[in-house]
Amino acid sequence: MHRFPDHLLRGHANFMAGRYIREKDRYRELAASGQNPTTMIIACCDSRAAPEMIFDAEPGELFVLRNVANLVPTYQPDGGQHGTSAGIEFAVKALGIANIVVMGHGRCGGIKAALSPDSSPLDDGDFIGKWMSMLGGLPEQVGQNGLMTAGERQTALERISIRNSIHNLRTFPYVAELEAAGKLAVHGAWFDISTGELWIMDAQSGDFIRPNL
Repeated sequence: MHRFPDHLLRGHANFMAGRYIREKDRYRELAASGQNPTTMIIACCDSRAAPEMIFDAEPGELFVLRNVANLVPTYQPDGGQHGTSAGIEFAVKALGIANIVVMGHGRCGGIKAALSPDSSPLDDGDFIGKWMSMLGGLPEQVGQNGLMTAGERQTALERISIRNSIHNLRTFPYVAELEAAGKLAVHGAWFDISTGELWIMDAQSGDFIRPNL
């Protein structure tokens, strides 16, 4: 039988000796009373872009949903991508989330795959290809721009994809209704792994800008 990974056991031991000791009361309160986060983060499952670390979050502070390339499907109650949709439904309808942030990141493998349609799939099932097809013709439109470098095209599609996911998020009736009523805010963000910088999408123009605290 395979052993449970030693580095995970060591990490848990460090957690118990450090952060858990410091925040023991908070964990016990969360266990007793349940979670009550105010912000949902829809992020990529890339191991280099963990929202809890990026936002220096406390336990129970963020409701995080991660998938390949932080994509949001359109509202499809009769079919479609139920995993992501179920997370959105629970966050909005059960937890009463006040903010939803769609956060992309630089050097995203899913976006790179979408820009390389001729590359061989990792497996015959090609789940990644099917998942990324949610972007429709956007990869082709960006990929055809010969005036941009490969890196510029990837960054462009990473950010366009965030705007596309926000558009899809608003097809969920309860999201649109709550946003119109001023009870829910939808945001876009892009994280640069190399520099640690966070770029925020302007709600009016759609441009990504560096925030000033």
